[in-house]
Amino acid sequence: MERLAVSVLINNHNYGRFVGRAIDSALSQQTPDVEIIVVDDGSSDQSRSVLEAYGNRVKVLFQENRGQAAAVNAAVRSSRGDILCFLDADDWWAPDKLSATASAFHANPQLSLVYHRLQPVLSDGSPTLKPIPRTLCSGDLSLRLTKSAGWWPFPMTSAIAVRRRAWDAAGNIPEQFRISADAWLTGIYPFLGDVAALPDSLGFYRIHNNNWYRPIDDAAMLRKRMAHWQATVEATNRFLSANDLPARLRLTDHYPYRIASARLDGVNMRTRLRLAVEGFFFAGEPNLPRRMRDALRTAHDLPRRGRDLGLSEPAK
Repeated sequence: MERLAVSVLINNHNYGRFVGRAIDSALSQQTPDVEIIVVDDGSSDQSRSVLEAYGNRVKVLFQENRGQAAAVNAAVRSSRGDILCFLDADDWWAPDKLSATASAFHANPQLSLVYHRLQPVLSDGSPTLKPIPRTLCSGDLSLRLTKSAGWWPFPMTSAIAVRRRAWDAAGNIPEQFRISADAWLTGIYPFLGDVAALPDSLGFYRIHNNNWYRPIDDAAMLRKRMAHWQATVEATNRFLSANDLPARLRLTDHYPYRIASARLDGVNMRTRLRLAVEGFFFAGEPNLPRRMRDALRTAHDLPRRGRDLGLSEPAK
């Protein structure tokens, strides 16, 4: 196939009320030589009629529900761009997102991944919270990820773009990532090349009940996060081993995992102090003042063992 400069890859599942804004934000980009591909992952809402209304301006693929990873993989297989830009159907981009991303890739042929901040917004589109991620990381991140069990102030899917040759080296996203497919992108690609962080908020991340990103987690979400982190570490190590890369991740180095476990079980004073000290040295957060502040605050807020942990379970 003849190569294009950029492919915009949108995954959608039952976001018919949102996906139009995502597509419109891609269509409004000023970058030439761009294709837009939307994969609908078995939606049962009005998504089909919304997508078909765009006609030949957008390539639309419909598949049975198989999860986010399968939808992204299908979009990439149908794409022709040398730069692959991912967009969740409930998010949208600023008008200069693609031009800034393409410029970064063109300036450094060693880059495997480029990302930027996203501005969190409420379901109605109004801004809330500060842009994420707060700390930006650029360059060779492989050693940092090895020391932190793959955790870093990573971007969300709609902020990520990768070079096609890096995608070809990594292969498809494992379909175990039915949600949070960005964990594969941010966990694997730093081992395949350099990373560039753009400081501006070039997109908008919509927070609603179906999101993974939440200010406060209940017990069920903590367990879900821990299972996800463990599975991600295992998948990363399988990839590193299969590709004869020397790095290996250890779950014991994953500080957020350890904190989540402590929130579920409660801690005594000795454990609280130990976790605070470990947080001071956690490799996943490169910003020293933020790392120390977060470690002290997190350790202070951990529940005492034997007390009511204050974590609700979702209603059955």
